[in-house]
Amino acid sequence: MDSIIVTGNGPLNGQIPIAGAKNACLTLMPATLLSEEPLTLTNAPRLSDIKTMTTLLQSLGAEVSQLQDGQVIALSSHDLTSHTAHYDIVRKMRASNLVLGPMLARLGQAVVSLPGGCAIGARPMDLHITALEALGAEIELKDGYLHAKAPGGLKGAEHELQFASVGATENTVMAATLARGTTVLKNAAREPEIVDLVHCLRKMGAQIDGEGTSTITIQGVERLHGATHPVVTDRIELGTYMIAPAIAGGEVECLGGRLDLVAAFAEKLDEAGISVEETPRGIKVARRNGRVRAVNVTTEVFPGFPTDLQAQMMALMCTAEGTSVLDETIFENRFMHAPELMRMGARIEVHGGTARVVGVDRLKGAPVMATDLRASVSLILAGLAAEGDTRVSRVYHLDRGYEHVVRKLRDVGARIERVSE
Repeated sequence: MDSIIVTGNGPLNGQIPIAGAKNACLTLMPATLLSEEPLTLTNAPRLSDIKTMTTLLQSLGAEVSQLQDGQVIALSSHDLTSHTAHYDIVRKMRASNLVLGPMLARLGQAVVSLPGGCAIGARPMDLHITALEALGAEIELKDGYLHAKAPGGLKGAEHELQFASVGATENTVMAATLARGTTVLKNAAREPEIVDLVHCLRKMGAQIDGEGTSTITIQGVERLHGATHPVVTDRIELGTYMIAPAIAGGEVECLGGRLDLVAAFAEKLDEAGISVEETPRGIKVARRNGRVRAVNVTTEVFPGFPTDLQAQMMALMCTAEGTSVLDETIFENRFMHAPELMRMGARIEVHGGTARVVGVDRLKGAPVMATDLRASVSLILAGLAAEGDTRVSRVYHLDRGYEHVVRKLRDVGARIERVSE
């Protein structure tokens, strides 16, 4: 099992290229199930989660090829051989449930394993089920699998989500593209990954309006055709690398970054005393004179502060001047990085969904353990600002969401290496 060793080494300077969005690509790949014609995705990230989704789609009979060193994914579902997503694949990744809506829409049936638990809290399927049932699906839970069918085909309907769930919005929008009539989805999630999905589906011939708002309208069509689509920039990777010069000092330009993807996050960096400037090639971030100032953060659905940047922000606040309060409103159990940061000398108190962080002058390197994807990268960021060596174990979590993290940080001056234990 690999570990990453980070040695605090002062300011970072240079450029970091930002990859295509993991969460967008994992949503776009199942869209191939909606059509018999090829779907080609460019600017794809090279991650283990992408490999897992590839395995799942191939188990259904789809053809999936990675070209140009994995940055182009060619998919074709012209000859599907199965409508069952088995537990041994689905259990590895929550996004696997996004095959439910497309299979139900095109094949009229789907059997999909429940994805099981998650380290950062439960993410139930009930919102997906009620939305698809509103479109006429019949869904039954048997032996840990959702058995879904639509004997007469899906039919357009008006439905309001109880919570603006990203996954439920994505599943419902994809299913509705082939439903008869018009579907109006209210309280829809507004994340950029959903906007990106709609843009791709529109290229495939779908008739959809309202992406990026809380009401999405889908006029069903008989069939979708092939398309080529670039995956949107990964706003979470972008935000993560924006914190690197903020916590270590220096100036880094994040190539391909867009402020509209991280506006609420960028506002908090500005409030903390970090310079954030849009450039022709991306976003340039630099720490102003003196220590970072403490700021309070509340995670919210888009366009609010992303829950997937909360752990990274906590690492920054550990070295800030003053006291900050971080409220996590999206997932329970998402402060598991706090005890590990405390091993590095951080002063953190956690009470339920609230963490109180008192900034310290300097963190100290220590052996720490990653508990999930975003927690793992927060510990690496903390290591950039720590005195001595920080050894982060269980970094296989990182491979799910960050490509070439060691190379990217090393290229801007970080002392970081990946070692086998």
